[in-house]
Amino acid sequence: MVRKKGSLILCGAFLFVAWNALLLLFLWGRPPIGRLGEVGGAEPGGGKEWGVAAGKGGGADLAGEVIRLAEEVESELETQKHLLKQIQSHRSLWERRKEMGKRETEIAKEKKKNDEKVEIKHPQQSPQPPPKKTAIDNADQSNGKNAQDPIASPLPDSKDREQTINNEKLPSTAAPVQVVIPILVIACDRVTVKRSLDKLIQYRPSAELYPIIVSQDCGHAETAQVIGSYGSQVTHLRQPDISDIRVRPEHRKFQGYYKIARHYRWALNQVFNQLSYSTVVIVEDDLEVAPDFFEYFRALYPILSSDPTLWCVSAWNDNGRDGLVDPGKPGLLYRTDFFPGLGWMLLRELWEELEPKWPAAFWDDWMRQPDQRRDRSCVRPEISRTITFGRKGVSLGQFFDQYLRYIKLNTEFVPFTKLDLSYLVRERYNENFEREVYGAPIVKVEELQQRGGLVGEGPFRVEYSSRDSFKVLARNLGVMDDLKSGVPRAGYRGVVSFLSRGRRIYLAPPAGWTHYDTSWS
Repeated sequence: MVRKKGSLILCGAFLFVAWNALLLLFLWGRPPIGRLGEVGGAEPGGGKEWGVAAGKGGGADLAGEVIRLAEEVESELETQKHLLKQIQSHRSLWERRKEMGKRETEIAKEKKKNDEKVEIKHPQQSPQPPPKKTAIDNADQSNGKNAQDPIASPLPDSKDREQTINNEKLPSTAAPVQVVIPILVIACDRVTVKRSLDKLIQYRPSAELYPIIVSQDCGHAETAQVIGSYGSQVTHLRQPDISDIRVRPEHRKFQGYYKIARHYRWALNQVFNQLSYSTVVIVEDDLEVAPDFFEYFRALYPILSSDPTLWCVSAWNDNGRDGLVDPGKPGLLYRTDFFPGLGWMLLRELWEELEPKWPAAFWDDWMRQPDQRRDRSCVRPEISRTITFGRKGVSLGQFFDQYLRYIKLNTEFVPFTKLDLSYLVRERYNENFEREVYGAPIVKVEELQQRGGLVGEGPFRVEYSSRDSFKVLARNLGVMDDLKSGVPRAGYRGVVSFLSRGRRIYLAPPAGWTHYDTSWS
């Protein structure tokens, strides 16, 4: 097709030149055009009058004819010039298409060449040595039992890992275009949003890849002034409807929860429908982020996008108090069935699923219901990448003094984008999880609390069998004891992982667990 179009271009150019040559010959060789009754022009018998006129005033008439001829030639050349421009514009388009065709052909040839290189077998060759072990394999066979399980060991660094076939390195593929991950800050009437924004801007590696969008409800002028002081560093959206919401009389005290749900719905519609982003990380105006906050979400975006059994990534560990987490393993990550919130990422596809049925109030507990969760999990860290500093709020400080103020914020930068996080995919994770948890010996809580009561570094398992036994054990061990739709905070398959006196403990249901009991809420 491209060759045919090139031939048409050459043919058109040839016809253009030939036409102009013939036109000039015709115009110079034809007799003059006279006015009827004067010089006769080309009319029959006009030769005589022409000869007379030529004898009397031939110089003037000749000059007029030359001027007329020049004007006609100029007009014709303008027409041909216009035609030539059209041909030129089509030619440039065809050249671009031709170039694209060449590029696609080269890519196809390169892909075919790579495929052949992968599939080729070398006959009559000495047996090849075993394939190189990856960083994951090396990590699994070192450091004992704990190194075999990603839920209880530091993550392997795979930056030097190279895939080989027949001892030949595969050609590296071009780096994919990085997705833009906006940060949506939900604000209302707290001027302390400045603390949150200061840390976000301080740790943000790129304003282009991580645009900060502050969505403000409440119409609070002082807070709006603080947000506006950041200028072009943030985008300031104002929720237009700040009116009270009509609720049942017994829910008047929950008016704030209704407004928050309305605000979330409006803000997320702005991000996905108006600004057309494919994902977003939501933080609230009373959250401070860790130095590797952006690195954490950047690394986990591909996992969230590719694993349909995940529906969010959270920066929060509900049991992330100092003493309950391992400070030596800041890169340790988990799957959890409990929706943590407090700095979390979701995809546009999930919002398209949730938005039509978004609740009027209590949106976070609604997210934890089975109809929304649908057996999907979130990813959470061992050490939180956010902390809350806002005791003031619609919850009136619920859990803040007892738990939230003691959450440990990570301070060590972990290069998550250079780590292999594929162990978080459900099939592989579950296999390691079952082996680690139910391979641990069962102990009683009294043994944990007595000094010298246990031999070994762990992990150990404390087993519960009912809602009440879970609550009693959780309180004794210092972890949060509430359940939402039967799911314990930070739990996965009913298991809560934490440290107690420096040992890894799994508060777990009996082996063979199959599902959560919503009546436990």
